[in-house]
Formats: sequence, C-alpha cells, structure tokens
Amino acid sequence: MSRRTKIIATIGPASDSEETLRDLIRAGMDVARLGLAHNTIDQAAERMANIRRIAELEDRYVGILVDLPGPKVRAASFGEAAVTITEDSEVSLRVGVQASTASDIEIDYEGFLVDVEIGDRLSMGDGRVVLEVQELDGDRVSARVAHGGVLTGNPGLHIPSDRLSMRAPTDEDLVAVEHFVELGADMIAVSFVRSAEDLARVPMEPHPTGPIVVAKIETRAAIQDLPAIIEASGAVMVARGDLGSECSIEELPILQKEIIRQCIALGRPAITATQMLETMVANPEPTRAEASDVANAVWDGSSAVMLSGETAIGVDPVNVVATMSRIAERADEAFDHRGWASELSDLRMTDTEDPDTSTTDAMTQATARAVEELGIGTILCVSGSGFTVRSMARFRPAAHIVGLSADERTVRQLTLSWGTEPIHLPEQGDLDDRVSAALEVARNRGAVRAGELVGVLAGTDVKSRSTNALRIERVPEA
Repeated sequence: MSRRTKIIATIGPASDSEETLRDLIRAGMDVARLGLAHNTIDQAAERMANIRRIAELEDRYVGILVDLPGPKVRAASFGEAAVTITEDSEVSLRVGVQASTASDIEIDYEGFLVDVEIGDRLSMGDGRVVLEVQELDGDRVSARVAHGGVLTGNPGLHIPSDRLSMRAPTDEDLVAVEHFVELGADMIAVSFVRSAEDLARVPMEPHPTGPIVVAKIETRAAIQDLPAIIEASGAVMVARGDLGSECSIEELPILQKEIIRQCIALGRPAITATQMLETMVANPEPTRAEASDVANAVWDGSSAVMLSGETAIGVDPVNVVATMSRIAERADEAFDHRGWASELSDLRMTDTEDPDTSTTDAMTQATARAVEELGIGTILCVSGSGFTVRSMARFRPAAHIVGLSADERTVRQLTLSWGTEPIHLPEQGDLDDRVSAALEVARNRGAVRAGELVGVLAGTDVKSRSTNALRIERVPEA
C-alpha cells in the first residue's frame, strides 16, 4: 500500500451503480460517504448494503460514513439545469419548498425570516453565490447579488451560525442516527457542531461498540470550543465550505492547519473536505491549484481527503478517485516524516490523566523511534478498539502500518486511519497466540513478506485496556 492518505468518496446518482461502486473501490475509495442532506434514509440504507456487498466481493474493507444533514438551510430546487444568478441583480427570498428561480428563491427553513438581518451576507452553494440582504419586507427578503454564479439542485444557504435558531443534532438527525446504528454504520458525521455538548446529544455507544462520531468543524463557535470538541469526537472534518463562509477567506488555510494539528495531538483522524477537485464535476482533469490543494492537505497531516459532488454527481467519478489517489500518493512520497516527528515534540503527546491511555501513548511513541532506528518497514498493531492504531498513525512513520482487530467494525473504522491497512484478526488468546496469528494473517494477505523483520504492538492479554508490549519479530515462512 503506497498511498498513505485515505480517500472518502461521496456516493450519489452518478456513482451508485454496482459497476461504478466496484470501480471506485478498485480506484482507491477507502470510505464511502452517504450524505443524508441529498438522500432519504431508505436510499442511503440501500446504498450502504450495496457497498458492503460489493466490498466483500472485492475482498476489501470499505468504511461507511453517514453524514447527517444537521441544521442545514437549503434552497428549494433550481432544477437539474444550471441557473445563472447575475451579479448586481436583485433577488427575492421567501420561505417555501416548491421551486427556485434566478430572481425568486424559496428557502426550506421556517425560521429564515427571523434569523436574517439587513446587511447580512448570505452565501449559497459553498460560496458560489453571495447575497447581501437589503430589506426585510413582510414574508420576503430583498437582496442584492454581491457575487454571481451558477446554482443547481438544492444548494445550501449559509446564515451566520451565531444567529441560527436550529441546533445540532436536529430531531431528524436523531432519527437517522438510531436507524444507522442498527444497520451497523461505521462512522456518523454531525454537521454544524458548535460545542462538545452537541456531540453528547448523539444517542449511541462509543466506538467500537458504536460508530465513530465525526465532528464537522464549520462554525466559528466550533473553533472557539475546538479542544473540547476534538476530545469528545472520534474524528474531525474540516468542512471548508461553511467554515469559509463563517471566517475570512485568508483565515481559512491557517484554521485548516491548526485544526489538523490539534487532531493529531489527540490521536484523532482529520478529514479535509470541500471543493478539493471541484472542476472535475464537469471536466476530466483538475486545475493545477486543485492538485496543489490536495497535496498541501496531505502535507498538513490530513488522515483523509474527501470528494463530494465530484463523485456524487460528476461526469466520471472513477476518474476523480483515481486522480486524487495519484496526487495523494505522490504527495505521500514527498512527505517529510522526520520533520513531522520533530514538530510533534511540541504537542501534548501523552494523556497523563488516564493510565491506560498514557501507556498506549508512550508505547506508540517509543515504537515510532525504535522502528526508525532499526530500519523496520512494517508495524503490526493488534487492537480491539483501534486506539492503538490511531495513536501509532499520528506519528506518520515511514513504516507501513497494519491494523489488526478481532472486531469487524473496528477493522472498517480503520479505513479512515492514515497509512493503515486494516485486517481482521479472528485469533484471541494470550499474547503469543495473537502475535503469531497477526504475523500469519498479515503474511497471507501480502501485507508483510516471509523473513521480514517487523514490529508488533499489542496488549499483554486480550482484555488489556492498554497497549503495553512491543516485540520485534521475524515473519515466519508459510
């Protein structure tokens, strides 16, 4: 596995056929995202079942990320054909769900007229169109188009989050969570998180018993409560569309780096998302700027990069994933592993308040140094919850990481973990049994070679809550 940064691809009408799903997996899709903002629960559940079935036929683990819509304000549909919103024109906005035109836009949100104020700048479609509120007139809002663009479907409308009446998760979100927990979803993303308390309202068991909770950072309030949100989450998404509307454009790249940096310090996977290869919705190649954006996200330390409309509604989803895979792989090859390790020394790398966590932190930190000094090319991490694997991955070692777990859901969740090849390890028993089984299954899967010297991280017994053993082993012959 030469590419270390994972790829999340959004599944939509352009990519949900069996043939396309199979090709997406072969092209490098590690995690499939099902966005409930554009799908019913039943549609997403059907797609989830198909992805699981096809991944099994392909002998691959593919994680399932269910993305809750949250308190997202959307316009009524503009239709499938592109509608041009002309700069400096006047538009009228009102509450409704029927249809939108270039001059009369309906907003599917009852509180719209209460939450907006004169002077607000409202962005649509992740900033493609910007409207400036001029007048509040009864049941309508008059606005000037400050920045024109093209809209299709049901684009989101960004209202400043500090005045948005709705909170995350919504009642509809909670219904969806209950449904997809029962179906065994691997990860659930919570949209428009403002505080760690929002995540506490999501009704499910912590992973691996339940899905990983992915906190989407897309509000200024979330930035202000960032350490607590990261601590309360299982992973974090830098959702640059709405975050870019909340913050100044020049601030966004700095925030991206800081969010990722704090995630890595706490061993949480960090996803960089929104408009990464946007032009490939309609074109066969990305712009040079987009290619650089993906590479820089890799060098920032992103665990995964995400595709949205590019694979959901784009003209060639498989080509998009293959292109992103090539860009990420080349960026991974140029990644400064030594420089990264040096920078990590300034971060909080050990949780001294929890003895189990601090033991695993210390062991993975020691392993990162040991494998470099010994020139070891592969680290086998045997983990029940996946914590050991994620803790190891934050060091971004040059060595290949193989994450092994007896829990099938943990294995699928490791598809989000940087540089990790997830493998199911059915063997339980004492440390010797698990180490022997890990070496054998990794060799049989082609993750290691017979005779290779590898590092093996594990707990001394199967019930251990911490990783407290590092062994240097030679892979046996078959």
